[in-house]
Amino acid sequence: MPNPLEYHAAMPANRHLVLLAEYNHWMNSKLYALCAALPEDALYADRGLFFKSIYLTLNHIAYSDLAFLARFTGKPTQAPALGVELFAGFAALLRERGPIDTRLLTWVSSLAPDWLGASLTYTSKVDGRERTVPNWALLTHVFNHQTHHRGQICTALTQMGHDIGSTDIPFMPRFNQT
Repeated sequence: MPNPLEYHAAMPANRHLVLLAEYNHWMNSKLYALCAALPEDALYADRGLFFKSIYLTLNHIAYSDLAFLARFTGKPTQAPALGVELFAGFAALLRERGPIDTRLLTWVSSLAPDWLGASLTYTSKVDGRERTVPNWALLTHVFNHQTHHRGQICTALTQMGHDIGSTDIPFMPRFNQT
């Protein structure tokens, strides 16, 4: 039985991760467009989410993306502090989200099998523990983490009477070109 911690070279080096980066960009575009049409107080209201509001949950997703990009690429040189508001409000977060997604997609598209197969040792800002995890697993976590929290936001939006539409990969524009 293969070791589940090993990166399997039989899979194209970054094809799956590029798909996840494209999905991330697509879903963030849809989600931010819907949120931009809402009154600002609706974004900041406590909706019972883990980070309370839609805005703070979007901020957390951006935080995590930037923290892992810092760990992976060294830019920025330091991961942001856990729980800080990264940008001054939703409008600023909206302006920054697209460039973050483009940076993730561009970077993931350039990854080589050797990098994916290597491991990263880092100290978690959540519990202060040092961990060594394969890069491919950490990068999969980045995209899974985004999906988890976007799902919370989509639930809150549905409860508010808003429909984001399909969130399924087969509905992405790349699969629906005629």
